[in-house]
Amino acid sequence: MPEPTDEFILSLFANSKTKEQAFELLLKKYQRTIYYNARRIVTLHEDANDVTQNVCIKIWRHLDKFRGDSSLKTWITKICVNEALTYIEKKKKLLSLSDDSYTDFLVVSQPETKYVSPNEIEKLLQDAIIKLPPKQRAVFTMRYYDETPYAEMSKIFDTSESALKASYHFAMEKVKKSLSEHLTF
Repeated sequence: MPEPTDEFILSLFANSKTKEQAFELLLKKYQRTIYYNARRIVTLHEDANDVTQNVCIKIWRHLDKFRGDSSLKTWITKICVNEALTYIEKKKKLLSLSDDSYTDFLVVSQPETKYVSPNEIEKLLQDAIIKLPPKQRAVFTMRYYDETPYAEMSKIFDTSESALKASYHFAMEKVKKSLSEHLTF
Protein backbone atom coordinates (compact mmCIF):
# COMPACT_ATOMS: atom_id res chain seq x y z
CA MET A 1 0.00 0.00 0.00
CA PRO A 2 1.51 3.36 -0.98
CA GLU A 3 2.25 5.94 1.67
CA PRO A 4 -0.70 8.32 2.12
CA THR A 5 -0.26 11.84 0.82
CA ASP A 6 -0.28 14.80 3.17
CA GLU A 7 -3.42 16.06 1.47
CA PHE A 8 -5.19 12.77 2.20
CA ILE A 9 -4.09 12.84 5.85
CA LEU A 10 -5.27 16.45 6.22
CA SER A 11 -8.63 15.64 4.64
CA LEU A 12 -9.13 12.76 7.09
CA PHE A 13 -8.07 14.98 9.99
CA ALA A 14 -10.68 17.58 9.04
CA ASN A 15 -13.44 15.03 9.60
CA SER A 16 -14.11 14.33 13.30
CA LYS A 17 -14.96 10.69 12.49
CA THR A 18 -11.58 10.00 10.88
CA LYS A 19 -9.40 12.41 12.90
CA GLU A 20 -7.72 9.67 14.95
CA GLN A 21 -7.09 7.54 11.86
CA ALA A 22 -5.48 10.56 10.18
CA PHE A 23 -3.24 11.16 13.17
CA GLU A 24 -2.14 7.52 13.17
CA LEU A 25 -1.25 7.80 9.48
CA LEU A 26 0.62 11.04 10.12
CA LEU A 27 2.63 9.44 12.95
CA LYS A 28 3.39 6.40 10.83
CA LYS A 29 4.70 8.71 8.11
CA TYR A 30 6.61 11.26 10.22
CA GLN A 31 7.43 9.86 13.66
CA ARG A 32 10.91 8.61 12.68
CA THR A 33 11.69 11.96 11.05
CA ILE A 34 10.55 13.79 14.18
CA TYR A 35 12.64 11.54 16.43
CA TYR A 36 15.83 11.82 14.36
CA ASN A 37 15.52 15.60 13.98
CA ALA A 38 15.05 15.87 17.73
CA ARG A 39 17.89 13.43 18.46
CA ARG A 40 20.36 15.38 16.39
CA ILE A 41 19.55 18.54 18.32
CA VAL A 42 19.13 17.29 21.90
CA THR A 43 21.62 14.42 21.46
CA LEU A 44 20.39 12.03 24.15
CA HIS A 45 17.91 9.25 23.32
CA GLU A 46 15.70 9.88 26.36
CA ASP A 47 15.54 13.60 25.60
CA ALA A 48 14.69 12.90 21.96
CA ASN A 49 11.84 10.65 23.09
CA ASP A 50 10.50 13.43 25.31
CA VAL A 51 10.75 15.99 22.51
CA THR A 52 9.08 13.58 20.07
CA GLN A 53 6.18 13.09 22.46
CA ASN A 54 5.82 16.86 22.95
CA VAL A 55 5.90 17.42 19.19
CA CYS A 56 3.21 14.80 18.62
CA ILE A 57 0.99 16.46 21.22
CA LYS A 58 1.48 19.86 19.57
CA ILE A 59 0.69 18.41 16.15
CA TRP A 60 -2.51 16.83 17.49
CA ARG A 61 -3.58 20.12 19.07
CA HIS A 62 -2.72 22.37 16.14
CA LEU A 63 -3.00 20.34 12.92
CA ASP A 64 -6.46 21.75 12.25
CA LYS A 65 -4.80 25.21 12.14
CA PHE A 66 -2.23 24.16 9.51
CA ARG A 67 -2.58 26.79 6.76
CA GLY A 68 -0.52 25.14 4.07
CA ASP A 69 1.97 28.02 3.74
CA SER A 70 4.67 25.34 3.60
CA SER A 71 4.70 21.58 3.24
CA LEU A 72 3.40 19.52 6.13
CA LYS A 73 6.91 18.11 6.61
CA THR A 74 8.35 21.63 6.91
CA TRP A 75 5.63 22.62 9.38
CA ILE A 76 6.29 19.51 11.50
CA THR A 77 10.05 20.04 11.35
CA LYS A 78 9.63 23.63 12.51
CA ILE A 79 7.62 22.44 15.51
CA CYS A 80 10.28 19.82 16.20
CA VAL A 81 13.21 22.25 16.02
CA ASN A 82 11.47 24.80 18.24
CA GLU A 83 10.48 22.13 20.75
CA ALA A 84 14.03 20.69 20.83
CA LEU A 85 15.61 24.11 21.36
CA THR A 86 13.09 24.93 24.10
CA TYR A 87 13.76 21.54 25.71
CA ILE A 88 17.51 22.26 25.84
CA GLU A 89 16.93 25.62 27.52
CA LYS A 90 14.58 24.09 30.09
CA LYS A 91 17.00 21.25 30.81
CA LYS A 92 19.93 23.65 31.27
CA LYS A 93 17.85 25.64 33.77
CA LEU A 94 16.68 22.48 35.55
CA LEU A 95 20.26 21.25 35.90
CA SER A 96 21.56 24.79 36.63
CA LEU A 97 24.15 24.49 33.89
CA SER A 98 25.75 27.12 31.70
CA ASP A 99 26.07 26.55 27.96
CA ASP A 100 29.62 25.18 28.36
CA SER A 101 28.71 23.00 31.34
CA TYR A 102 25.74 21.61 29.45
CA THR A 103 27.95 20.79 26.47
CA ASP A 104 30.36 18.96 28.81
CA PHE A 105 27.38 17.12 30.30
CA LEU A 106 26.28 16.00 26.81
CA VAL A 107 29.74 14.81 25.81
CA VAL A 108 30.05 12.75 28.99
CA SER A 109 26.45 11.47 28.74
CA GLN A 110 26.69 10.41 25.12
CA PRO A 111 26.05 6.67 25.01
CA GLU A 112 28.76 4.88 23.08
CA THR A 113 26.73 2.02 21.63
CA LYS A 114 23.38 3.66 20.87
CA TYR A 115 24.37 6.90 19.25
CA VAL A 116 27.78 6.66 17.68
CA SER A 117 29.52 4.29 15.40
CA PRO A 118 32.32 2.20 16.87
CA ASN A 119 34.51 4.14 14.52
CA GLU A 120 36.48 6.76 16.47
CA ILE A 121 36.14 9.32 13.68
CA GLU A 122 32.36 9.14 13.98
CA LYS A 123 32.66 9.71 17.74
CA LEU A 124 34.91 12.71 17.18
CA LEU A 125 32.42 14.09 14.65
CA GLN A 126 29.54 13.66 17.11
CA ASP A 127 31.57 15.34 19.86
CA ALA A 128 32.31 18.26 17.54
CA ILE A 129 28.62 18.61 16.61
CA ILE A 130 27.57 18.51 20.27
CA LYS A 131 29.85 21.47 20.97
CA LEU A 132 27.98 23.66 18.47
CA PRO A 133 25.39 26.10 19.89
CA PRO A 134 21.91 24.45 19.73
CA LYS A 135 20.52 26.49 16.82
CA GLN A 136 23.75 26.12 14.85
CA ARG A 137 23.68 22.37 15.63
CA ALA A 138 20.14 22.20 14.26
CA VAL A 139 21.11 23.99 11.04
CA PHE A 140 24.25 21.90 10.63
CA THR A 141 22.55 18.53 11.18
CA MET A 142 19.60 19.34 8.93
CA ARG A 143 21.92 20.37 6.11
CA TYR A 144 24.71 17.82 6.65
CA TYR A 145 22.63 14.70 7.34
CA ASP A 146 19.33 15.40 5.58
CA GLU A 147 20.56 17.82 2.88
CA THR A 148 17.59 20.02 3.73
CA PRO A 149 17.40 22.85 1.18
CA TYR A 150 18.11 26.33 2.55
CA ALA A 151 14.71 27.51 1.24
CA GLU A 152 12.93 24.93 3.40
CA MET A 153 15.15 25.69 6.41
CA SER A 154 14.35 29.37 5.96
CA LYS A 155 10.69 28.59 6.63
CA ILE A 156 11.57 26.42 9.62
CA PHE A 157 13.85 28.96 11.30
CA ASP A 158 12.07 32.14 10.10
CA THR A 159 15.32 33.56 8.81
CA SER A 160 16.99 34.30 5.49
CA GLU A 161 18.74 31.71 3.40
CA SER A 162 21.94 33.77 3.54
CA ALA A 163 21.88 33.73 7.36
CA LEU A 164 21.45 29.95 7.28
CA LYS A 165 24.29 29.55 4.81
CA ALA A 166 26.52 31.62 7.09
CA SER A 167 25.46 29.58 10.12
CA TYR A 168 26.20 26.34 8.31
CA HIS A 169 29.57 27.67 7.13
CA PHE A 170 30.59 28.70 10.66
CA ALA A 171 29.39 25.36 12.05
CA MET A 172 31.37 23.48 9.40
CA GLU A 173 34.50 25.49 10.25
CA LYS A 174 34.07 24.67 13.96
CA VAL A 175 33.58 20.99 13.20
CA LYS A 176 36.64 20.93 10.93
CA LYS A 177 38.72 22.68 13.60
CA SER A 178 37.59 20.24 16.26
CA LEU A 179 38.37 17.25 14.06
CA SER A 180 41.75 18.63 13.04
CA GLU A 181 42.73 18.90 16.72
CA HIS A 182 42.36 15.11 17.03
CA LEU A 183 43.23 13.86 13.56
CA THR A 184 46.13 14.40 11.22
CA PHE A 185 45.25 14.50 7.56
